[in-house]
Amino acid sequence: MSGPYVIRGSVALPEAELVWRFSRSSGPGGQHVNTSDSQVELRFDLARTEALPQVWKERALERLAGRLTDGVLSVRASDHRSQWRNRETAAVRMAALLAEASAPPPKPRRKSRIPRGINERRLREKKQRGDTKRGRQGRDWT
Repeated sequence: MSGPYVIRGSVALPEAELVWRFSRSSGPGGQHVNTSDSQVELRFDLARTEALPQVWKERALERLAGRLTDGVLSVRASDHRSQWRNRETAAVRMAALLAEASAPPPKPRRKSRIPRGINERRLREKKQRGDTKRGRQGRDWT
């Protein structure tokens, strides 16, 4: 594997807390697929980890509640033929999921006011356009 998977800043997925499980994968591979365990399932106990700051952990537990099983986050990868590449994919997905789930909420949007001059100009132009269209109505053409 290619080193620590950074969630955000200096916080990374702790290798000691990751649980890997391998099984046979469906898909391309011919006869090789019947003999190798290339599908990867990566599990991370989010509820019991001490690697994440408490605030991040609470946010992630709240946002990923639908994906958790007893506080454990699970990610599967079977995109590639090789187990090594599937391990890489699973770890990257896990780090991305945790980064997104533990991110701070966006700042609330402040409602902007339209300046009075712009609004008056818009209404004046609307009135002129209406007058132009009204002027096109031929009432006495017969």
